[in-house]
Amino acid sequence: MVEATQTEAPTLIGKSGDSMREAFGHALVELAGEREDLVVLDADIAGGTGVHNFRDACPERFFQFGIAEQNMMAVAGGMASMGLRPVVTTFAVFCLRAVEQARLSIAYSKRKVLIAASHPGLDVGPDGGSAQCFEDMAAYRAIPGMTVLSPADPVEMRLATRAAIAHDGPVYMRTGRSPVRRLFDETHQFAIGRGTQLRDGTDVTLVACGVEVARALDAAELLAADGVSARVVNMPSIEPVDHELLAACARETRAFVTAEDHSVRGGLGSAVAESLATHLPRPIQFVGMRDEFGTSAEPDELAAHYGIDAHGIAAAARLALTR
Repeated sequence: MVEATQTEAPTLIGKSGDSMREAFGHALVELAGEREDLVVLDADIAGGTGVHNFRDACPERFFQFGIAEQNMMAVAGGMASMGLRPVVTTFAVFCLRAVEQARLSIAYSKRKVLIAASHPGLDVGPDGGSAQCFEDMAAYRAIPGMTVLSPADPVEMRLATRAAIAHDGPVYMRTGRSPVRRLFDETHQFAIGRGTQLRDGTDVTLVACGVEVARALDAAELLAADGVSARVVNMPSIEPVDHELLAACARETRAFVTAEDHSVRGGLGSAVAESLATHLPRPIQFVGMRDEFGTSAEPDELAAHYGIDAHGIAAAARLALTR
């Protein structure tokens, strides 16, 4: 059952924190003590996904598949059919090669499997365009019955991991490679299908997910210096998206900007646009990767280069307000 929309903004603490992959790994260890059915499947990159924590704590429940993501995804479906709660872990770009198995062995059969994807988008950084995945949320969001999540910080990652494990159905969730700013304290709440308003504003609504949430908050400060009142919404649930919260923002602000470390096609921007088009249309600008592959540099440098940093979000907001 979906919980009510959180109406009070959480405390924003603005400190640097762990990477979301490490928070994810620690959350799995915590859950292992509560659930004997929890198992983790790895494709030879446990050190890169954060599940080395689980491997060290519960080696008997850790399964190594090597570089065979399709097999790993199919086996996860079989494990789930036997009453286990599998967590499939690999990099986001490698999840693309196993979409067919995720569709048939997991989603088609309505199996309770969490697919956790590290190193999404520009977060891969120096590994370059071949490893930077901007299509994963679009691909998995299109699969019937698949929930898609992209938490914003380590605190929310732990909460989202718990929610995903408890969810009655398949979940695709992005984690992350790099240390990220910690936005929330331990009172923060998370629910699948719900977003959270982090900052009030009356002119434009900035809707962001993942690492873009911190950048959207910075963009709101830039806009405030120009006299623009920007509301900031954290939308960690891309599928299903929070229609109720978006409709409220549409009634109370004049335009929207979406921001994601992903293609502007098929991810958060598409989910928000579809919701607004159905309920209460508003001008909207999309911040994300366009029709191109990435290149090699550090994530923050790449965000500035491709216009998905705070300045890019603020520029999109100014444009949206002219429409």
